[in-house]
Amino acid sequence: MLTGLRNLLLAAAAGFALNLAFPDTGWWALAPVSVAVLWWVLEGATAWRACGLGWVYGFVFMLPHLWWADFAVGAIPWIALSAAEAVAWALMAGAWAHVRRSGILDAHRWAETLVFAGLWVAAEQLRGLVPFGGFPWGRIGYAFPDVPLARLAWLGGVPLVTFAAVLTGALLGLAWEAARTRRLVIAALAPVLALGVLGAGWLVPLDNQAEDGTMRVAAVQGNVPDLGLESFAQARLVTENHLAETKRLAEDIADNPVDLVVWPENATDIDPRVDAESDAAVQEAIAAVHAPLLLGTVDYTPVNGRYNTMLLYGKNGTVLDTYSKQRPAPFAEYVPMRSIARLFAPIVDQVTDMLPGTGPAVIDVPFKDGAVRVATPICFEVAYDSIVRDAVAKGAELLIVPTNNATFGRTAESTQQLQMTRMRAIESGRWAIQISTVGVSAVVDPSGRIVDETELFTADHMVERVGLRTSLTPATRVGWFTGWAFLLVPALIAGLAIRARIAARYDW
Repeated sequence: MLTGLRNLLLAAAAGFALNLAFPDTGWWALAPVSVAVLWWVLEGATAWRACGLGWVYGFVFMLPHLWWADFAVGAIPWIALSAAEAVAWALMAGAWAHVRRSGILDAHRWAETLVFAGLWVAAEQLRGLVPFGGFPWGRIGYAFPDVPLARLAWLGGVPLVTFAAVLTGALLGLAWEAARTRRLVIAALAPVLALGVLGAGWLVPLDNQAEDGTMRVAAVQGNVPDLGLESFAQARLVTENHLAETKRLAEDIADNPVDLVVWPENATDIDPRVDAESDAAVQEAIAAVHAPLLLGTVDYTPVNGRYNTMLLYGKNGTVLDTYSKQRPAPFAEYVPMRSIARLFAPIVDQVTDMLPGTGPAVIDVPFKDGAVRVATPICFEVAYDSIVRDAVAKGAELLIVPTNNATFGRTAESTQQLQMTRMRAIESGRWAIQISTVGVSAVVDPSGRIVDETELFTADHMVERVGLRTSLTPATRVGWFTGWAFLLVPALIAGLAIRARIAARYDW
C-alpha cells in the first residue's frame, strides 16, 4: 500500500518536473531526471497499474504546461485537454510494463533503455496524429534547443531528439536500478553513456551559411492590449497598430530598404480583400516601406466556415499569393462534436468552424529577377513535423511562422512555440522568423540560435538579413520514414511482448 502511494506521488512529482524543463523556467536537465524517476516507479508494475501511473505522470505534466489554455478558454477545456493528452503516457507505460514482464529482453538489459525510449516516441507520434488530427504540444524534444542534443534534429527531426532525451533518462533509471541490485558495472557505465548521448549532437554538422544569397526581412509586431479572449474584439485596432509600427519601421529603413515585410497571423483580422478600411491600411503600409507585404487575415467567403489565410501583397498593392492553414486547432478554431462540447464549454458556440486549407505551406515572394519560396506554417502548425518538412521539401528557402498569441496573455504559450520554431530551424537547415501580434517574436538562425527577439505586449519590429538555403537536411529527406518507424517499430515490439505474455498464460 505504501509503495503504491509512493509511486503515485513520485509519478506526479516527475510529471511536474518535466514541465519545468520547458519555458518559462527552461531547466532542461530536469527532463532526463523526470524520465529516470518514471522508469523507477514503473519497475515491477502490472500493465494496468503502469497505465495509471503513466496517466498521472502525463496529466500532472500537461496541466501546468497547457495553463495557457485555462487563461484563454477556461478551466474545463484546459483540464479536459490535459486529461486526454495524458492517455498517451498511459499507453506508453502500459506497453512498457508488458515488455518488461514478458521477459523478452531479460538477456539484453541495455536494450530495455532503447525500447523504453522508442515507446515514448511512439506515444508522442500517436498523439500527434489522433484524435482530430492530433496535438503534438509538449513533445520532450522541444525542451532542448539550447543543448547540443538539439543538433540531432538536423539528422532525424524532433522524434530523434525525443528518443535521445528519453534514452538519457532511461540510462539514468537503469543506473539507479542496477546500483540497488549491486550490478556495479551497469551502475557505473550507464551514467557515462547518458552523458555521451547528451553530447552526441556535437557530431552533427550544422551550416548557417547562405547558399542562394541573402534577403533583408522586416517583421512587425503591432501589439494589442492584453484582454484575453476580448482580443478578438480588437479587429480594427490590431490593423491600426501594425500600420503604425510599420510607419516607424519605414523611418528606420529609409536608407537601407528591405526585401519583404511580414505582419503576423490575424494582423488584418478583417479581410482587406473585401473591406475598404483594412485595404487602405495595407496599401498605406506598402507605400511606406516600398516592399512586398506578407500578412495574416481571416477569409469568411465560404458559406460553411472560414479560412485562416496568409496574403502576399506585391509592391503595387495587389495580392500575389495565398496560403490557408491546413491544420485548424480542434475545439479552438473548429469544434468537433459541437452538441456535446457546448455542454461543458458554452463558449464553443462563439467559434465559427475554420476550414482546412489545401496545398503546401509555401508562398512565392518576388525577389530580384525571380522569386524566393518561403514556408509559412501558421501558428500551431509549427508543431507538426509534416507541414514544415513538406514545405521545405517543395523548395522553401526561408521559414516564417506567423502567429497570434494575444489570447494567451503573459503565459508561456508563445515561448513554448518559439522553442518549436527553433527546433524547426535546426531540423530544416533554414533561417526562421516567428512573428506574433503581441510577442514573443524572434529571428532564429539554422543552428537554433536566437538572433533578435521582442518582448510580450510591446509594439516593436525586427530587421535582419537572413540567408537563403536550398540544400535539404537528412531530416527533411527521410523525416516521413523516421516518424513512421518510431511509431510502428515500438508498437511491433509491444505487440510481440503482449503475444508472449498471452502465450505463457494460456495453454492453447
